[in-house]
Amino acid sequence: MPDTTEIIREIRQTADFLLARAGRRPQAAMITGTGLGDIARVMDVEFEIPYREIPNFPTSTAEGHGGNLLIGNVSGKAMMVMEGRFHLYEGYSPAEVTYPVRVMAEMGAKNLFISSAAGGLNPLFEPGDLVLITDHINLTGKNPLVGPNLDAFGPRFPDMSHVYDPQLSTIARKAATGSGIALNRGVYVGITGPSLETPAETRFLRMIGADAVGMSTVLEVIVGVHCGLKILGIVVITNVNLPDCMKETSIEEVIATAQGASKNLGRLWKEIIIDMPG
Repeated sequence: MPDTTEIIREIRQTADFLLARAGRRPQAAMITGTGLGDIARVMDVEFEIPYREIPNFPTSTAEGHGGNLLIGNVSGKAMMVMEGRFHLYEGYSPAEVTYPVRVMAEMGAKNLFISSAAGGLNPLFEPGDLVLITDHINLTGKNPLVGPNLDAFGPRFPDMSHVYDPQLSTIARKAATGSGIALNRGVYVGITGPSLETPAETRFLRMIGADAVGMSTVLEVIVGVHCGLKILGIVVITNVNLPDCMKETSIEEVIATAQGASKNLGRLWKEIIIDMPG
């Protein structure tokens, strides 16, 4: 059994290290995914630190993930932003994948913003579309809350009936309308990867109600809920999977499409952060 006392000690050590650098607590934290680091363009970055220099932090090995933590502000709102995340397919455990979320909560963040690249399952989506996550399905076969509960962070059985905060979702939709940015809505399904989906798997995922599929997000969100964070998730559709006429895709194509949509996503995040509750 993991030693919860040691786990909490490490989380607090990491949080104290970052707070000493930042000098203040973040109002919100953000995790960005493949090719989606453009938030830095709308952020006043006060300092940037590689993950490898942060005590107890994992390091990102995935392509398109910068591997840096940014501290600064967006329109006067204190922010911390992860350029890149950690995945099960890299060999990390659910606890390691979600470790930064615990640190964010310990540092005092109240809101968790998540973006990622995703494959489209809804045939109405197109590559480059932005999709507001309304709910998710966890098909990773893992749950980061398995094991002794960290009572200092949340309850043994967190409620998952309203995972994605309605107030933040409303702010996102209004920000998109005001900025002239199309924002779809849909259900995200998380899988382990790293292999992409077969036509049969794609058909199955669509049948169970998913609109987009990816290899991240759900575990981080579960821990965010456990910590009491208000969560907003937006994904970029990098390719659309139609099971009867599947096309081959590559990580290079995924990164290129994500980067193409990153500018609009960065603009949208800025407007959301300006209007987010204090």
